[in-house]
Amino acid sequence: MESSSILDLKAFVPAKDYGLAKQFYLDLGFKINWGNEQVTEMEIGSFRFLLQNYFVQALAENFMMHLMVENVDEWWELIERSDLKTKYPDIMIKPPALQPWGLRVLYLSDPSGVLWHIADNRSA
Repeated sequence: MESSSILDLKAFVPAKDYGLAKQFYLDLGFKINWGNEQVTEMEIGSFRFLLQNYFVQALAENFMMHLMVENVDEWWELIERSDLKTKYPDIMIKPPALQPWGLRVLYLSDPSGVLWHIADNRSA
């Protein structure tokens, strides 16, 4: 099979509270392309994932998404302005820091425990 025959690739991200998770991603800057009671396609830029109304705690706590951005400091400012920690008190947020592998990474968990690595490759 040739790679040219591939049309799309998306991860299914679990949601403990489906409505809360959709609002979290909207607050973070994602948009909803389409959705129903079971799955919603979330998009930011030209990248998408499927938020699913399905939850297994062990899956969510071990699920990670990586978002490479031009400037992670701008994302940090957006998160602080959006007051996500107040709106979603159970999430984890860590400011950008240079990691040993050379990326500056901001760590953010969603309300279900899914960990996001939002990173840029600019040096500190």
